[in-house]
Amino acid sequence: MIERRKRAAAGVLAVVLLNAPALRAQTGSSPRSTEHWVTTWATAQQLAPTRLPFGRGELVQPPPAARVPATLKEQTVRMIAHASLGGRQVRVSLANALEKPTLKVGAAHIALRANGAAIVPATDRALTFGGRPSTVVPPGTMVVSDPVDLTVPALADLAVSVYLPEETGLPTVHPDGMHTAYITGGDATASAALKADTTTTAYLWLGSVDVLAPAEAGAVVTFGDSITDGVGATLDSDRAWPSLLAAKLAGGRSSGVLGVVNTGLSGNRLLRPGFGVSALARFDRDVLSQAGVRWMTVLLGINDITFPAVPGAAPSEAVTADDLIWGLQQIIERAHRHGIRVAGATIMPVEGVNTYTDAGERIRQDVNRWIRTSKAYDAVIDFDAAVRDPGHPGRLRADFDPGDHVHPNDAGNRAMAAAIDASVFRK
Repeated sequence: MIERRKRAAAGVLAVVLLNAPALRAQTGSSPRSTEHWVTTWATAQQLAPTRLPFGRGELVQPPPAARVPATLKEQTVRMIAHASLGGRQVRVSLANALEKPTLKVGAAHIALRANGAAIVPATDRALTFGGRPSTVVPPGTMVVSDPVDLTVPALADLAVSVYLPEETGLPTVHPDGMHTAYITGGDATASAALKADTTTTAYLWLGSVDVLAPAEAGAVVTFGDSITDGVGATLDSDRAWPSLLAAKLAGGRSSGVLGVVNTGLSGNRLLRPGFGVSALARFDRDVLSQAGVRWMTVLLGINDITFPAVPGAAPSEAVTADDLIWGLQQIIERAHRHGIRVAGATIMPVEGVNTYTDAGERIRQDVNRWIRTSKAYDAVIDFDAAVRDPGHPGRLRADFDPGDHVHPNDAGNRAMAAAIDASVFRK
């Protein structure tokens, strides 16, 4: 019995040592006093098991279009992260959902992307975790890599490659990644030109990328649902409004001062779970956990309004304008506690979808009136005014509508970015 306890204690110690912050020399050089870590890219992951809100009890899975593999084993996945802010060092976080098994990472690399799945060979850097080339990510945890020297220009594409030597089970995902990720057999993390066996448009386990940036640099977190996520924009093009805002804030500079971190999550609701936990439930993880956040934007509420009209929805799913206003006030108060200023965006029109109702439209208009006039926010972005049909305000403009009547196309995303006074975030 004593011997078994000793062996168990040794196993626990091994896991702790594997993932503990390194006391030994790090890969990257020491930060200067005039620098700090700022998140340049992140994604909102489905980190907890979530059931459909209509009482049927099924677990929500990633959409089929994302082509998420059921498991990976002895394979490498290379994912593309579009950096918003530049810096001279980088570090990467990997996350594992609560209901998943412990994830074994055999190797991980980061590099500047050349095109497709190819990297710029001279920029390839092996990532370490506590000084080791491999790590484990227990369920419900996030692991941050050691920093590594790599000069990242603003708006550059980064390729993060992760080798999974053992059976993973269904990955922790961000379903609508809007970028192609490449999967191949074996450890191809250092390969300059990765030949993919298959692809996915989801991000697998990749949580965020931070850069070591000048002291004046910071981040704007865009917090929302599929419209913020970029659904409706062209795949692999960085044409979602948060990416366009990042380009606007960079203003042609190679380093920039403000980055934009997109934590939109398709299907997300403000008050209740749906496709992922509610916005109120994920606020700490997807906003407060990012480094160097100064501002956030909030574009939420349309799924709360329309989901109750889905066939089979329980009466308890219905919301009022006062319910949504209360939820938005909660976001504002929690952000202000941490010195983060908040720009509230008006909810956009959706007439034409099969879950549209006149009652829901009245709620949208009431909430938008509060957003515009209450002065609860530090700034207001009137996306509704930017994209609605002037002759039919309950609908998207026809030239902004890709056909689903909800998600703006590339032109609609450009109009949204144009509606933002970027100078507000520099104050």
